[in-house]
Amino acid sequence: MKILVTGGAGFIGSAVVRHIINNTQDEVVNVDKLTYAGNLESLVEVASNSRYSFVQADICDRDAIEKIFTQYQPDAVMHLAAESHVDRSITGPAAFIETNIIGTYTLLEVARAYWMQLNESRKTAFRFHHISTDEVYGDLPHPDEWQQNTALPLFTEETAYAPSSPYSASKASSDHLVRAWRRTYGLPTIVTNCSNNYGPYHFPEKLIPLVILNALEGKPLPVYGKGDQIRDWLYVEDHARALYTVVTQGKTGETYNIGGHNEKKNLDVVHTICDLLDEIVPKATSYREQITYVADRPGHDRRYAIDADKINRELGWKPQETFESGIRKTVQWYLDNTEWVENVKSGNYQTWIKQNYEKRQA
Repeated sequence: MKILVTGGAGFIGSAVVRHIINNTQDEVVNVDKLTYAGNLESLVEVASNSRYSFVQADICDRDAIEKIFTQYQPDAVMHLAAESHVDRSITGPAAFIETNIIGTYTLLEVARAYWMQLNESRKTAFRFHHISTDEVYGDLPHPDEWQQNTALPLFTEETAYAPSSPYSASKASSDHLVRAWRRTYGLPTIVTNCSNNYGPYHFPEKLIPLVILNALEGKPLPVYGKGDQIRDWLYVEDHARALYTVVTQGKTGETYNIGGHNEKKNLDVVHTICDLLDEIVPKATSYREQITYVADRPGHDRRYAIDADKINRELGWKPQETFESGIRKTVQWYLDNTEWVENVKSGNYQTWIKQNYEKRQA
């Protein structure tokens, strides 16, 4: 099978590409615009493989995308290209509307035209797999406010959408487009919604890599509000396995939620990272002393948690990493890959982080 992966130089996309090339005999065509968060260094280990191809293109550029479909003739699409950082969506939502909504629309229209001209066997086998987020569901009750004598609720595939940020609203929009293209045109689509990912090659604006790198550099470790926001953490390589399972075995028209079964408060995540660094690279004082509480993010959801029973029950997938094993691997990876870190940090992310940190302090 030949799989077209959009956003394959990003954090999750590169994990998907590495998984497919290293663990299957399928071919990958990686289409990425190479924005600030796209990094081909994340794909060095597969770049010379004959089953891997890379094309730099914007998914909003219909002519370019049409040429890619015509040239490479994919059997499936795994659509991961997206603007994904909530803070950036608050300060600059336009890019999120453009990429996540217009880009998805453009890709759907090109894929539909391509799919329509396939012969019957290839047409039946074709899949358009749209990769989304649990943030489209809004937030869940927090343990601090739950008064009922029942288990706390989880996001299921039937949970109503209630996005809170420009980012999650743009992803919700793209999810609706994908489902509409199936309902109206018959395009064989599948949607997955995942919890917070972490692991190797994560861009340093996100919580876990930011805390690791700031800690090592002696910088403040910014924690929003009281740090009591709860997230379900999913190791990125577990997610890559899940996505490949869905695109090859999933039923068209279905949605699958993918989670790590690891609900953690943000502050507890930061404490865990500090404690690991105290163990692995100790210094005179604990890294916990660098924690700094900053003004909370506008519209900050308090709790996300995924019910991943459906993908386990129907497709046999479950995460292999616990949070404890995955976060240890992640911390060690950043300690062992300082060259990758320095190359990434030479871009514009440093200035952006500094500016936004100073805004929260003001």
